[in-house]
Amino acid sequence: MSVGYEVPEVLDRREGPYGEVVLRRHGDLLQIIANGCFLMDTSDGRSERRLVDAALAALPVPAVRPAPHVLIGGLGVGFSLARAAANSRWGRITVVEREPAVIDWHRAGPLAALTREALADPRTRIVEADLVDYVNETSDTFDALCLDIDNGPGWTVTEGNEGLYAPAGLAGCARVLRPGGVLAVWSARPSPEFEETLCNAGFQQVRTEEIPVARGVPDVVHLGVRPG
Repeated sequence: MSVGYEVPEVLDRREGPYGEVVLRRHGDLLQIIANGCFLMDTSDGRSERRLVDAALAALPVPAVRPAPHVLIGGLGVGFSLARAAANSRWGRITVVEREPAVIDWHRAGPLAALTREALADPRTRIVEADLVDYVNETSDTFDALCLDIDNGPGWTVTEGNEGLYAPAGLAGCARVLRPGGVLAVWSARPSPEFEETLCNAGFQQVRTEEIPVARGVPDVVHLGVRPG
């Protein structure tokens, strides 16, 4: 979809707990900017949807693992949440988002049209928290972790997120995953180094699934399964 050379219109600008977050409209698109870094927009969403689908496909058949509980890291523009809520196979859907502004934009703002039904789904729970802290502190467990809080393991939005993709951070992810659970990580570009880190952290069936985009290198979903 072309947006021509229109000047983006700022719809909301807030100082959040981790810096400035901006929601703007550029033609037909809504865009989220954090500390001047473009995060995502509403132009496509195929890779964010695939993040959820790939995690579900990697789980055992429903008879073995019915109603799996998924943790979605990052609400963003809502593509992953909407995809999970549209699939009756998922059980509980927990979304962790650290920016109050992003949650507000979905509950009663310009992004509400994308996630209204998903937010009303009784399976859905929104948690306002930093994902790294949440993974380290929660007593809850999950069948799948679908993480999309950065532009990739090597291209983090804030410095504190780097640890999530290191051995200690992946150990935290494994701690909250049930045996046989799936870790799925979205990235704007492939990362062989992260694949190696996943393997070294004890994850099995590690692979990278590429999703073609209109221009440039493909988006990818990195996948790994906790043993057990």
